[in-house]
Amino acid sequence: MSSATLASPKINRPNLVAVGTIVWLSSELMFFAALFAMYFTTRAVQGPGIWLKSTEMLNIPFASVNTTVLVLSSVTCQFGVFAAERFQFKRSASILTFSKWGMMEWFFLTFLMGAFFVGGQIFEYFKLVHEGLSISSNAYGSVFYITTGFHGLHVTGGLIAFLIVLFRVKKARRFTHSQATTAIVVSYYWHFVDVVWIALFSAIYLIK
Repeated sequence: MSSATLASPKINRPNLVAVGTIVWLSSELMFFAALFAMYFTTRAVQGPGIWLKSTEMLNIPFASVNTTVLVLSSVTCQFGVFAAERFQFKRSASILTFSKWGMMEWFFLTFLMGAFFVGGQIFEYFKLVHEGLSISSNAYGSVFYITTGFHGLHVTGGLIAFLIVLFRVKKARRFTHSQATTAIVVSYYWHFVDVVWIALFSAIYLIK
């Protein structure tokens, strides 16, 4: 009997970093579930009158554009993951040749799109406060700023994570499996905040 036959089969163990990230995101999901419960409970207690009056102040076309940018950033982020999986950390051709982009180009574009979303959210806050809807105006103002504000903080955290990944890759002598894993884990988080925002956008802007 050959040594190959006697050799035990190789066991592919799950990556501990990825597993830990998924467990952590599960706890984050419970946190946002609590925010959704707060939003709909407050809405049921206050009645539809204050909600109808307050939602009329929302700029749905602007929020839709902002949401589209954030959703598309998940696409660019995933392209960055594909590049990381083939250990291509930077572009191999002209910057206009998108098919030759590496992880750094795709992640930097994702960062810009995420920053655009956060900037748009801040602009919307200033506009609503100027029109008389602040966090202390009424119950709607409180739940609106709390739910969207906490999500904005999570997006900002994702932007910081992208900067850390880009900085580490830029300073490293070579792109390793560990760096590729870190990029993939960051993508998990980014996809998560995107999905949460789709739910928030639907609940706050579309369901009146």
